[in-house]
Amino acid sequence: MTDETEAELTGATARRRPKASVDKIGGRELKPSTMMMGHGYDPVLSEGSLKPPIFLTSTFVFPNAAAGKRHFEGVTGKRPGGADGLVYSRFNGPNQEILEDRLGIWEGAEDALAFSSGMSAIATLFLSMVKPGDTIVHSGPLYAATETLIARILGRFGVHWLDFPAGATRPEIDAVLNRAASGNVALIYLESPANPTNALVDVEAVAASRDAIFKGAKPPIAIDNTFLGPLWAQPLKQGADIVVYSLTKYAGGHSDLVAGGVLGSKEHINTIRLMRNTIGTICDPHTAWMLLRSLETLELRMSRAGENAVKVCEFLRTHPKVEHVGYLGFLEEGSRQADIYNRHCTGAGSTFSLYLKGGEKEAFAFLDSLKIAKLAVSLGGTETLASHPAGMTHLSVPEARKQALGITDNLVRISIGVEDADDLIADFEEALQAV
Repeated sequence: MTDETEAELTGATARRRPKASVDKIGGRELKPSTMMMGHGYDPVLSEGSLKPPIFLTSTFVFPNAAAGKRHFEGVTGKRPGGADGLVYSRFNGPNQEILEDRLGIWEGAEDALAFSSGMSAIATLFLSMVKPGDTIVHSGPLYAATETLIARILGRFGVHWLDFPAGATRPEIDAVLNRAASGNVALIYLESPANPTNALVDVEAVAASRDAIFKGAKPPIAIDNTFLGPLWAQPLKQGADIVVYSLTKYAGGHSDLVAGGVLGSKEHINTIRLMRNTIGTICDPHTAWMLLRSLETLELRMSRAGENAVKVCEFLRTHPKVEHVGYLGFLEEGSRQADIYNRHCTGAGSTFSLYLKGGEKEAFAFLDSLKIAKLAVSLGGTETLASHPAGMTHLSVPEARKQALGITDNLVRISIGVEDADDLIADFEEALQAV
């Protein structure tokens, strides 16, 4: 071997050493949108592949027996600090680990976990935090499946609940927490904006109330941030401890996957991780890989959808067949909701509540006349979606509770996509003629 050849090989070897992820350049912290392109992944470890491969394996090989023992000491909690390396895909895998690294960046969370659906994330969170006899205090309304999980399923195992309306004031929140404090409050669970009314929760007021009422161990505050996060709201900054996502929505953004996420402190995430390891609610490698693809365009998609929503709602709010548009960009200045919005949010989102003049008949006529917007549940995709909460997603909610929460028969929920805004306006204008 010549000196030149040896030098070339030595240089090539040096160039192929794994590199640490870059989060700063010249003292400048990189933006999340930049870090989505490569954070947590080094092509050197995967034959130079620009994008992470999909790791379709159920188990991983240990380098030696001692490493295997050390890993299971971490998995079982016998050794502090958690597991080292990879062992089995019910616990984690390369795709999921890269995804979790990137999820936490947007909100500055210490750690994150990925799940097979938004509801599996919520269910795993609840199961890791509560036991029979405990109380969950929550805002209302919640996503219907979440309400069902709390009241009907956990209720069968002796878990109690109390709630306050999403737009509650500090005294109203105090009253509910004081009442709940006579028992053991294991978790305070919020959803903001509320589904489907779009009412905002004052996270700062909830945190202040919790801190004032609970002098010893304080129940963690978890919040479903699916409607506005991570671009338009970051609740960890307002006092939340745990943030929950249906990653199916804006994070996935293409209506082609189902997944969930939980972000927060390492302490809380490790508690939830132990439950996930046990019941196996982790997302699969292919879904994690698809989410990595989607996160690269998250800011672009959400920004375009938000801009479209402003234009569409400006048209709808003045239409004679529209009773009211429940859009966060139109909150009455000086109102409590506007105050919460100004303190908590950086944008109004792209999902809103449209209240038509009439009832179910008029709402159905509108929905059935749409040509561009698709009649489907969900939100946050590239396409515009419209649905009827009272007759679809919230059909199982008792009638009296639906009325109390403003889930009326004339309510249509709309999620604006990235189509041309003027085309969407033309679609809605023609559909309103059928009302």
